[in-house]
Amino acid sequence: MRKAFTIIELTFVIVVIAILASIAIPRFAATRDDAKIANAKATVAAVRCALANERQLRILRGDFRTITSIDNDGAASTAISTFSDSNQSVLEVSIPKCSGSETGCWQDSLNYRMPGSGAVVTFTLTGGQFNCNTNNVNCRTLTQ
Repeated sequence: MRKAFTIIELTFVIVVIAILASIAIPRFAATRDDAKIANAKATVAAVRCALANERQLRILRGDFRTITSIDNDGAASTAISTFSDSNQSVLEVSIPKCSGSETGCWQDSLNYRMPGSGAVVTFTLTGGQFNCNTNNVNCRTLTQ
């Protein structure tokens, strides 16, 4: 007597594996998008914190000028570089720029391309504050 699996048993196992895969793969994709959004939230918080810190340092020095730019200092591979003021680095780590049609990354120092949809959230640097339009649902996602 041979000991082997029947075709019905093999088919049943393949169907079960296919069902599990169809559930797991979308969840992994959503997890990756959530991680990219969390990274963007951390970047927004870091830029805001660096701007507030620089503003306070300027006030302590008696300099009441507002910060007007967080440009990438000419670096082609970064969206937000360790932008400097008075030869002091304001951010400690450079923020990489999008390459091609990538999503979940910064196009430049003021535009973030959302993961999945590719919608762009535009930030402004007004009065030394790094903000976006809070009526935009993607802006609220990145700032709350």
